[in-house]
Formats: sequence, structure tokens, C-alpha cells
Amino acid sequence: MKKSLLSVAVALTLSANAVHAADLLFTPGEDSRFSWSSYEALKSVNLSGETVSVFGPWMGDEKTNFERVIAYFEKATGAKVNYAGSDSFEQQIVIDAQAGSAPNVSVFPQPGLAADLAAKGFISPLSDTVKNAVVKDYAAGQSWVDLATFKNQKGQDDFYGVFYRADLKSLVWYSPDNFADAGYDVPETMEDLKALTEQIVADGGTPWCIGLGSGAATGWPATDWVEDLLLRTQPASVYDGWVTNEIKFDDPRVVGAIEEFGWFARNDKFVDGGAGAVSSTDFRDSPKGLFQSPPKCYLHRQASFIPAFFPEGTKLGLDADFFYFPSYASKDLGNPVLGAGTLMSITNDSKGARAFIDFIRSPIAHELWMAQTGFLSAHLGANPELYSSDAAKKQGEILRYATTFRFDGSDLMPGKIGAGSFWTGMVDYTGGKDAKEVARDIQKTWDALK
Repeated sequence: MKKSLLSVAVALTLSANAVHAADLLFTPGEDSRFSWSSYEALKSVNLSGETVSVFGPWMGDEKTNFERVIAYFEKATGAKVNYAGSDSFEQQIVIDAQAGSAPNVSVFPQPGLAADLAAKGFISPLSDTVKNAVVKDYAAGQSWVDLATFKNQKGQDDFYGVFYRADLKSLVWYSPDNFADAGYDVPETMEDLKALTEQIVADGGTPWCIGLGSGAATGWPATDWVEDLLLRTQPASVYDGWVTNEIKFDDPRVVGAIEEFGWFARNDKFVDGGAGAVSSTDFRDSPKGLFQSPPKCYLHRQASFIPAFFPEGTKLGLDADFFYFPSYASKDLGNPVLGAGTLMSITNDSKGARAFIDFIRSPIAHELWMAQTGFLSAHLGANPELYSSDAAKKQGEILRYATTFRFDGSDLMPGKIGAGSFWTGMVDYTGGKDAKEVARDIQKTWDALK
């Protein structure tokens, strides 16, 4: 076993205490898979004696993984980085910003909150050099820049942050054994996916497991379906206008995406338990039908986190696998990807804060977490061979080949819409309510906010 891999094994046994520069996970220069040149470039910035404060939502193992990355910035620059994580980040950062005690760098799990603070002057814009580097270095780079471009206090657009860690939603999960037994191939287009859905029914099976249940948040899985399908039936500009309500919820193009979801979810033959079970089935239980014998379903669309709810002992790549939720060959809209991500922004400007942002957008900062666990990157310069699992590498490839990346739309909408009437409207729709009527009702809620 290589020394670097032994280092990983030792490092992963560390406690969740803060990691210091002396505890580097990999010795710089030893493992040629890493982009050590981007680490060496940090040494030109002397930050001895400077402290950089970073605040975000990562706690537990995520905090430890991030601190192992931070250690390299400390070692190269001489700076001290203090990271604090909180499950109340969204509330606390607003309080700290208003009190004038914000950290140097904040890690926003949703760009909407960053946009609100930028409009109030609590976030410092980044340079065109950083913006242009993101366009060049990230897959679908302009998409990531657009997601971090907000109105400033004067109502003008500025670029405010660098996305660091990404999440992927455009996935369909399946059992390779079940596919092999039935003679099914992984579909490469949406036309193929629909044909497979119909073929499974013709063969006497049930294609899909779909569950919208999530307690008080019931309905949210359907919003992801609609968002993915809107990106596959309309240009990204339509999606962007819809998220801001410049394009109304009851616009025929949006209604069409809802009805596309209905093609899958409102056909009793297509869904385990029939269409009536969709809204009552908990999303955490819905994928379990993939693993029953005989299978209760063959396909399940859900984000990269869903394996946490697979039966204990399920091995990714063997018992379960995934493929990209495909685009329509006939639409010529490229390979859109729906997901989420964390945005690094400067909330208390300093030389160290600027240098830390430069570090975060460098390949080495991505690779050092990729080599641990729980990290996907859209950075084209980060070596995909460093992913800690084949599943992560495969998901990373989907991000790298994306022609368009868009953030979860419901997370960008006002809470009463994205976490309210959109959720309940999708439950009503799967229950049989007309798509146009559902869309009109959601739009009425949006209109009432003005």
C-alpha cells in the first residue's frame, strides 16, 4: 500500500478536534495525483500572524474534513484559520453581519441568503480576475458565476462568491442485477427512458418507485422532478425567469414541465402502489422497492444522498447503481444538471480573506476533500482519480460534463412558495388536480407576497 493511502487511513481515525498545519493528511509533493503546483503557489502569499475566521454550516465529520483542507492553507501561507460550524448558520450570520461582527469568510448553503446580505452591503464583491477564472476552470463555469452574481446596494450586478462543494440531484437509481435479469439497458436519452418505462410495464413489471412524503415538508421530491424536467424541456433562461417569477408559475412552459412529471407519477401502471400512493409514501422508504425480490420497481429518481436510506449492507456499484437523468435528444438542450452547492463569500474583507478565496478556487482545495469523502467538484482542474469511491467519481463526471448547472429552484424561491405552496401544489397534482389549476394557485400565493 502506498504511503499516501496509509496516511488517509491514519488521518480518518482522528477525532473531530481542530486540525492544525502539522497534521497534513498528505505530504505535499509525494502523491503525484494531486495538483501540488496550486499548493506551491500559495507560498507566495505571506500571511504570518494573520487570522482568518470562517463560519459555515459544516459540523461533525464535515467540519473535520474541511479543517484537513484548511491545514494546507495555514502551512503554505503562515496564516491561522479558525473555522466555526453551526446548525443555526442562516440565522446567526444575519445577526453577526448586522452587528458588524461577521467572519472574514462565510459558507452559504443557499445563494438566496447571500444575495440578501449582498444587497445590504454585508458582502464584498470579488474581482473580475476571480470571476473569469471560475468561468474558465469550472464545468458550465458561467452557470456558477451567474449563481453568485447578485444586486448590490445600488441595484447593480456584482460577483460575490466561489462555489466549493456541489451536490447532484439529476440521478436515477437502479439495481444492476434486476436490469441484467430483465435484459434492460441504461437509457441514454429521455426518449429511451420513457420507452424503458413502457417496456417494463409491457413485461409485467412496475417501472418507478416515487415517494413525496417528508412530514411537514411533504411534496419537496416532486419539486426536484419538475425542476429537472423544466431544464430538459426549455432553455435555461426559462428556468431562471421562473425562479424569480419573471416567468409566471402558470406559464404554459412551466405547466408543461409539471405535466411531464405527471407522465411518470400519475399513471397507476408506472408507479409502485399506483398514483394514489405517491404522496403518501415516505421518500426515505420509496427506494426500498428496488431491492425486493421480485422487485417492486426498477427505477428511482433522487439526489446523491439517497443511498443513506438503502437497506443496510447495500453496496454501490454492485447492489445499486445510478445513471444521469437524461435529456431529450429531440430538444438539443445539452446536458443540464440540477443540484446545489456551498458558496464562499467575503463578509469581512482582509488580505487573508482574499487569499483564502483564491485557495478555495484552486484545484488542490477540491482534491484534498475529494480524497476524503462526501465531496463533489465541478472544477475541471481537479483530478477525478482522487475521488474516494467509484460512485463519487461517476457523479463527479456527470458534473464535469454538464453544459448547464442550475441550483434547486425551490430553494431560490421565497419560502412561502419554494417551501410552501409549491410543495402542497405537487401533492394536490399527484392526487389528481389539474396542472393548470395547481400552477394558478401557486402563482396566486406568489402574487400575494407583493
